[in-house]
Amino acid sequence: MANVPTPHIEAAVGDIAETVLLPGDPLRAKYIADNFLTDVKQFNSTRNMLGFTGYYEGKRVSVMGTGMGCASIGIYSYELINFYGCKNLIRIGTAGALSPDVHIRDVVLAQGACTNSNYVRNFGIPGDYAPICSFSLLRKAVDKAEEMGVRYHVGNVLSSDNFYTQQNTVLGRTFPEMGVLAVEMEAAALYTNAALGHANALAILTISDSAVTGEETTAKERETTFTNMMKIALSLA
Repeated sequence: MANVPTPHIEAAVGDIAETVLLPGDPLRAKYIADNFLTDVKQFNSTRNMLGFTGYYEGKRVSVMGTGMGCASIGIYSYELINFYGCKNLIRIGTAGALSPDVHIRDVVLAQGACTNSNYVRNFGIPGDYAPICSFSLLRKAVDKAEEMGVRYHVGNVLSSDNFYTQQNTVLGRTFPEMGVLAVEMEAAALYTNAALGHANALAILTISDSAVTGEETTAKERETTFTNMMKIALSLA
């Protein structure tokens, strides 16, 4: 495939599997490679955005960090789809609960992604595009979560450009009032790039903190202990 390596990924053609897990934190990518994959080869270290390819239960799979926000995952997911031919892109990340029914360490499978980012609008679509996940990946993830006995939720999330100053009100209505389960920062861009590139995408999110109760987990816990979403994602390879 032409135009590789890219400015952001130093891999050669064939170094990256068709299914790639995308944590925001590159150290989470390394954790997954070290603890879940066999016969691992590192394919990227540019900008310290670590990427690895290996095998999980006999299936070839890659994992790579994306950084934070729509702009960052937008770059990496676009290059993975359009330059490296990746077909299944699975975000595994953290999110903050907006619903009282969603608790710390619950898993949220993001069926759709609202956003306050201009990322989607920059595509020049004549209207409001609704970024949604791949149903085939979603169905498999639900089946795996039920098999594992994991507490999970399926629904809408908010991909926000703001980490510290969440703008959750639009035209007098809040996102939680509209049934949005949690807030994160990347799914809308991932889903939009996947739609344009005819790829499958799904965000599998672990609740790390709650805007409802004020509970939160530590950075180390987020890096190394949110293994249920990792196992669900790996099962989709």
